[in-house]
Amino acid sequence: MTGALTGAALAEAARALVGVPFRLHGRDPALGLDCIGVLEAACSARGLTVRLPGGYALRGRRLPPVAGIAARLGLREAAGPIEAGDVVMVRPGPCQHHLAIATAPDRFVHAHAGLRRVVEGPIPADWPVAGHWRADSSRT
Repeated sequence: MTGALTGAALAEAARALVGVPFRLHGRDPALGLDCIGVLEAACSARGLTVRLPGGYALRGRRLPPVAGIAARLGLREAAGPIEAGDVVMVRPGPCQHHLAIATAPDRFVHAHAGLRRVVEGPIPADWPVAGHWRADSSRT
């Protein structure tokens, strides 16, 4: 990749995936994506090719090891308000975790299993944020 991945570029790439079919463990936009696949495809569209784990457990009492994945993508842990391009881990239910990419402070692109496609919109208020990462513009 040339240059740093910016939040605006990641948000734009994620938005371009809206409408792609949902597919559990999906990593190819032509066949379908899950939440990790959305992150991988959005990064790939911006020239950052990183193969993220295909077999993972987003169900469990502990937070999955997203920090390591985030670091490989040049993302750093963030605090404070959510910005466009931030990668957010939410909890849709007990022992469940889900990734989304912010396109605005209150809008996200994510693979929606129930709707069977990648969507953009608000995350339900009862899905608390469990982790929050931002493009590290200091990396090249």
